Amino acid sequence: MIEKVVLDYLNEVLDVPVYMEMPEEKLDEFVLIEKTGSSAENFIYSATIALKSYADSLYLASALNEKVKKAMNNIIILNTISKAKLNTDYNFTDTTKKKYRYQAIYDVTY
Repeated sequence: MIEKVVLDYLNEVLDVPVYMEMPEEKLDEFVLIEKTGSSAENFIYSATIALKSYADSLYLASALNEKVKKAMNNIIILNTISKAKLNTDYNFTDTTKKKYRYQAIYDVTY
């Protein structure tokens, strides 16, 4: 499961916790991972992964997003990942929870 690979990697290299679902406890900063799509052809798999960086201010969410992008650009050091390409990233503030967040979308081939 590619989400678990990304989760484990980011938890090793980032200084904030990374989850696959919203944590129950209130945290100042954290990252959520969500697979939004996938495909396979000739035993080559790809997935679109959304990485949501949450923080207490827009600036901190943006800064965390930059750390996430730097980490994801280096994920190819793993033998199981052959490509990680930033598709887009943007301010994605969660107005319902009143929490600042940025989102980076990556296309990952594995």
